[in-house]
Amino acid sequence: MEQKSVNHSTFVIERNYPTTPERVFAAFADPELKRYWFTEGFNKEPDEFQMDFRVGGTETFRYHYREGAPFSGIPFVNDGTYHEIALNKRIVNSSTMVIGGNCISASLTTFEFLPADDGTKLIFTFQGAFFENSDGPQIREMGWNKLLDRLAESLTQSAVAA
Repeated sequence: MEQKSVNHSTFVIERNYPTTPERVFAAFADPELKRYWFTEGFNKEPDEFQMDFRVGGTETFRYHYREGAPFSGIPFVNDGTYHEIALNKRIVNSSTMVIGGNCISASLTTFEFLPADDGTKLIFTFQGAFFENSDGPQIREMGWNKLLDRLAESLTQSAVAA
């Protein structure tokens, strides 16, 4: 039997957002707010997004890329579980990513929301195990940077709407 090879990786991304920790935390806790910045854009077509934001709750995001994009039409599934939630301070969850029916990675993510003079400092720690045919840590880090940019845009847009 062939042994699976695993590439373990950890990376940390720090961001500052010019708003309160409560508003940044809410962008992760409120399903409609998270759906906007987490599931939309980047040539993705969301098929399903469900979120039960509580310790032990789960999150499922199923999507595919639009025609013309790499991997167009292939189903992607992110399934996660919330392990710890400290209101306006911290979220810890684990998840798997499946592409075309093959699990390519498993990860533990921690989001810390710290008050800062100019708003909120977000510290995001990703710990992952990447399997054969995975995107790998560099692509995943690039993807999270894009998602956190999109979070910044959504916080700015919701501030204008408020």
